[in-house]
Amino acid sequence: MKKKGLTLEIPGWGTLTAKKALFDLNGTLATDGILPEAVKEKLRLLQDRLAVYLVTADTHGTAADLAKACGGIEIARIKAGDEAEQKGEILENLGTAQTVAFGNGANDALMLRKACLGICVMHGEGTCVQALLASDVLVASAEEALDLLLKPARLVATLRC
Repeated sequence: MKKKGLTLEIPGWGTLTAKKALFDLNGTLATDGILPEAVKEKLRLLQDRLAVYLVTADTHGTAADLAKACGGIEIARIKAGDEAEQKGEILENLGTAQTVAFGNGANDALMLRKACLGICVMHGEGTCVQALLASDVLVASAEEALDLLLKPARLVATLRC
């Protein structure tokens, strides 16, 4: 089944066209390697609309199990050192103009800035100022971040000028 994508006309902001979502895993969606059930369910729902990818260094060794529990989401693994550049390269390979990025840490700032839409998530682990400044939107939880794509009128309300 082909993913439909998301196209929004946002007054004063422009047209947002997204076909993919790239999520930092630990700190953004998961806390201490644990992904809440509500997040798993929303990720499964989002896959009906967009191609979904997780990017992680797999600090807690849980990425494969979490991806499987969410319907087999593809994982992009990064190695220690130059994490920001690796995440930026993954985003570029997916296509910056059609990929929404989600993150919370310093090593997420580059992908948040380059994505067609950067969403910063602030919860359990906090948010790095660089990630916040590189983002278009800030939300208080992973659930809220996912709802922006599942209920896109919220994005229009937030981004319109």
